[in-house]
Parts: sequence; structure tokens; C-alpha cells
Amino acid sequence: MFQTLYDKTLLWSRHRHALKYLCALSFAESSFFPIPPDVMLAPMALGRPQHAFQFALWTTVFSVLGGILGYAIGFFMFDQLEPWLKTTHYWEGFLLARQWFTDWGFWAVLVAGFSPIPYKVFTIAAGVMSMVFLPFVLASTVGRGARFFLVSLLISAGGEKLEAKLREYMDRLGWALVALVVIGGGAYKLMAGGQ
Repeated sequence: MFQTLYDKTLLWSRHRHALKYLCALSFAESSFFPIPPDVMLAPMALGRPQHAFQFALWTTVFSVLGGILGYAIGFFMFDQLEPWLKTTHYWEGFLLARQWFTDWGFWAVLVAGFSPIPYKVFTIAAGVMSMVFLPFVLASTVGRGARFFLVSLLISAGGEKLEAKLREYMDRLGWALVALVVIGGGAYKLMAGGQ
């Protein structure tokens, strides 16, 4: 099923309404859809590098709007969603996200927006945990924007060779950022605890 969706998403990137599809995919992925918008953004940025940053901007805007929907789902509908969520592979991610919110708050959303961890899990968890809304939107904008502008910059500069390795690089960069935040947060807690 996911391979079919992935292939269809790649086809959408070559369609004359590709920008509309990109916006719809960006919105949906932040709250319920399994395919990340990078798979459309990258070929679109490669095919029209002069519009790469414009594509990144639209991807960011609609991803944040979709994240707001995910927040609302978590805030208003989690009791109905929880039994289904427990049967999916997202449940472990949700538990991790909830723990990150307890430990890191704002930074959990920012890191999730950039990292390979499914962002939708964090948007729903933010609603469940009743995270303050404006910091949620700010962290989403910074995290998602950093990811999508980096993709556009790398693809427009690196061309087809880099596009072929996009997922590998994004995963490595994402996990490196997660590791830095965890190490930095741990160091901060140790220093604060020692005072």
C-alpha cells in the first residue's frame, strides 16, 4: 500500500497542478497521511530550481496548517482516536512524543518538525498534552521550514545526484539534530541539577 502511495506521489510532482498537490500533501502529512511532502518537493525543486524556495515556503505553510489540524485532533478527539492508534505502528511514536513533551516541551515540536520522526505524531501529542498553542505554531514553523528549505536548497544546488540520496541525507541530518538536542538537554539538566 505505501509503495503505491509513494509512486503516486512521485507522479503528482510532474502534474500541471503539482503545486496544489504539494500543498494538499503537506497539509495531510502533518495530521494523518503517511507519505512526507519531501518526495514531491524534491523532484519539483529539481525540475524548476528557480522556484525551489517558493515550493519550500508553500510546503511549510501548509504543513503548519496541517499540524494545527493534528493539534485539534489531539485536543478534541483523542479519546475516540486512542483505541485505533494503539493498533498502529504510530503508538510507540506517540508514547515517545508524549515523553518528549514532558521533558522538552517547545523543543520537542521543533525537533520533530525537522527530524525523520513522523511529525503527525507530535502534532496530535501536542494537542493531547494541551501545549500552549502559539509556541506550538512557532516551533512547527521553524522546524518544518528548516527542513523544507534545506531540501530545496540542497536539491536546487546538488541536482539529480543529490535528489537520489535525499532520504538518506535527511534521515542522517534529522537524527543528528535529535541527538544534539537530547545531549544538549541532558547537559543542561545536569548543570541545573548541580547548582
